[in-house]
Amino acid sequence: MLGQMMQQPLLISSLLVHAERHHGEQEVVSRRVEGDIHRETYREMAARSRRMAKALGALGVKFGDRVATLAWNGHRHMELYYAVSGSGAVLHTLNPRLHPDQIVYIADHAEDQVLCFDMTFWPLIQAVAGRTKTVKHWVAMTARAHMPADAAKVPGVLCYEDLLEAQDDAFAWPSFDENTASSLCYTSGTTGNPKGVLYSHRSTVLHTFAIALPDSLSVSATDCILPVVPMFHVNAWGLPYAACMAGAKLVFPGPGLDGKSLYELFEAERVTVSAGVPTVWQALLAHVEANGLKFSTMRRTVIGGSACPPAMLRKFGDEHDVRVLHAWGMTEMSPVGTVGTFKPKHHALDAEGRYAVMAKQGRAVYGVDMKIVDERGAELPWGGETSGDLLVRGPWIVQQYFKGEGGDPLQDGWFPTGDVAKIDTDGFMQITDRSKDVIKSGGEWIGSIDLENIAMAHPAVAMAACIAARHPKWDERPLLVVMKKPGATLTREELLGFFEGKIAKWWTPDDVVFVEAIPLGATGKMQKNKLRDQFRDHLLPGA
Repeated sequence: MLGQMMQQPLLISSLLVHAERHHGEQEVVSRRVEGDIHRETYREMAARSRRMAKALGALGVKFGDRVATLAWNGHRHMELYYAVSGSGAVLHTLNPRLHPDQIVYIADHAEDQVLCFDMTFWPLIQAVAGRTKTVKHWVAMTARAHMPADAAKVPGVLCYEDLLEAQDDAFAWPSFDENTASSLCYTSGTTGNPKGVLYSHRSTVLHTFAIALPDSLSVSATDCILPVVPMFHVNAWGLPYAACMAGAKLVFPGPGLDGKSLYELFEAERVTVSAGVPTVWQALLAHVEANGLKFSTMRRTVIGGSACPPAMLRKFGDEHDVRVLHAWGMTEMSPVGTVGTFKPKHHALDAEGRYAVMAKQGRAVYGVDMKIVDERGAELPWGGETSGDLLVRGPWIVQQYFKGEGGDPLQDGWFPTGDVAKIDTDGFMQITDRSKDVIKSGGEWIGSIDLENIAMAHPAVAMAACIAARHPKWDERPLLVVMKKPGATLTREELLGFFEGKIAKWWTPDDVVFVEAIPLGATGKMQKNKLRDQFRDHLLPGA
């Protein structure tokens, strides 16, 4: 017997329709590439999105065609989120921090038909336009007055605002199967070519419900959200969708991601919630600390992408009364998998106990199932002591990569994340390493993240990466690569002494090397593969 309820497809356009009808006066604020602060309401944004959907149709974009973006967080990018997916095409967010060769490969692999770009990336467009195979139209996301003087260098460059002005907003969002592809993101591709993850309308809307829940990111109409995480990083972790669902005010920082620019926007727009990777927050906290500033309205921030150092958790909490929600996920997971919200019993803990819980990556949101397994694939217990390979499954987790690249990625229906983790009895998961980064010393595992977190707690350390160095007796031993804060003095002996009493003695790194900079990837994560290459022949003391 079937239920007798309406069959209403879960479509991305429904999120914008809801925002327009029920939160039409709510603001979307953008610091634009042009240098101004732009304001529009959800009602105005919805009308512009409908006009852009008509404009894309006039350019020949058909159902299922890919429309790419090379853009910062801003209102035009948000309009494209809905105009493209809502009309039945597929939004493909390209990462502008990639090498031009990678961008060409990805655009060709995706078979992008239209590419929309912020003027910041005009030099990049000129470098790739003559090399892509399928892009027919290049749309500058600006007004006529700001079009490039040398636009003729790329034949057929169009102006975003001109396209909008040529259309009205008399457009009805089409209805179609909720399993239709909605957007496409590519993995960072640290090894081999990046692979595409093709999301559906259903998976995206379900993911939006999940992250808006109180025990997840807790998105509300009373919030003012500033996503620092770029809209080209797994759809800004779903926040552009969740904001429409809840009717929250949105503030987009554009290209101004330095500490000063972010702080000024936080204060001017009374931001309550933000989200980003640890490297961004380092710059913001450094600016706040150097100028004796405080946050007047921000009360929580979501930190993911890589592990949040405990020292950062404490600085946010103790000095600024900002609650950090530690989260974890992947491009293949849409991306949110776990969030570090407390259970009732955790509120009774002392400060040390609460910070210990917050240092973990959190517990699974509804819709995500996870387990840890040993090298033979046998499931391991949830006691918080045993580490194993982390596997996940759920309705917004990848089943296969775009065009079948890499074959079947699943293991008995579970997706192997590549992370090594442990899970405690309350279901809180803690990443101890990436499987490729684990240091195996004398047959025993050493978690590089734990060592990095300790190093990052030293007041002279700006960033630290721990990698495996060859050892004739123990096979591998930890090598700490450290970038000091500007003007700070620190010796190898001082830093190694800082580890005393904090870990098992045999975990202590064998050596420290100081560098001017630690390489970061396109998503702000440390590129340990480059460090391993750089220090492949490093000779450890006593080795």
